[in-house]
Amino acid sequence: MESCAKRLRSLRESVGISQEKLAAELGTSQSSLNRYENGQSTPSVALFRRYADYFDVSLDYIFGRTDNPQGQTYGFHPKLKPQQEEIRRFLDVCFEPGTPANAKLKDSLYRIMEEQS
Repeated sequence: MESCAKRLRSLRESVGISQEKLAAELGTSQSSLNRYENGQSTPSVALFRRYADYFDVSLDYIFGRTDNPQGQTYGFHPKLKPQQEEIRRFLDVCFEPGTPANAKLKDSLYRIMEEQS
């Protein structure tokens, strides 16, 4: 949580606000805020959200997961490989076997999965 503590201090200092004033804005005490900024204590989830809202940054930025204050949009991209037997079995039951579109659709899905990996 050391990087998180540094981010919290950096955010406050970047706008030139005192610990006392920020504590009042966030609904906490100055001593608690000081402990958060020094890595001696961890804010609650609700307080992390108030920090993010107050400074208009993402929680990913506060937690050090990105250096972009706007954060990143959730982008889960699982590594699916078309050779995985379960995926092939799933695709086989999704389309009517023997239809002309069946082979084309499955081939298209396999290509998409290959591009994602």
